[in-house]
Amino acid sequence: MQGSPDDTDRLAVTILERAVDAARFLVAIAGPPAAGKSTLAQALQDVLLRQGENAGVVGMDGFHYDNAVLEERGLLTRKGAPETFDFDGFHVSLGRIRRGDADVAVPVFDRSMELARAGAAIVGKEMRLVIVEGNYLLLDEAPWSALESLFDFSIYLDVPEAEIEQRLLARWKHLPEGRQKVEHNDLPNATRVRAHRRTADLVLG
Repeated sequence: MQGSPDDTDRLAVTILERAVDAARFLVAIAGPPAAGKSTLAQALQDVLLRQGENAGVVGMDGFHYDNAVLEERGLLTRKGAPETFDFDGFHVSLGRIRRGDADVAVPVFDRSMELARAGAAIVGKEMRLVIVEGNYLLLDEAPWSALESLFDFSIYLDVPEAEIEQRLLARWKHLPEGRQKVEHNDLPNATRVRAHRRTADLVLG
């Protein structure tokens, strides 16, 4: 998403209006790879913190299976597809976050190493607003469809396919197999996100 600070401010106002009476409020930001989910999530958190709210971000990518597990299962070249995530672990963690009765440790994906770091962040029980970002938060396929009841508000980033492709090629330009990765893995994942998603509360382009 390429939005202005004013756009982010207005989105924060919308979230605060929806969350006015909530002790714990979960926002989902979904969209295809390279749509700008983590950028928007961070920008929203910054705005909410400046306004005195206790807000945090949880990235779905932290729940990637380790590369060794993916290689053992023959899925390393499909890293980023729905089946390469620990869905059960993600689902349980979101359920605990949703209850809001205890601190919850969550993994964080380190893009510099393309690996997840276990227990790298804490969602404190006092955190009122939790922004969750990831490709498959609105995926209308089992088991991912079970996430629907955990979110109070959902946002989908609808970015044109040609722009997504260019961003992905730029992301992987340092890899000799970068174009192959984009064409045979990332773009099919993006197509799956678009074709099999539930309706979001808000769609941003």
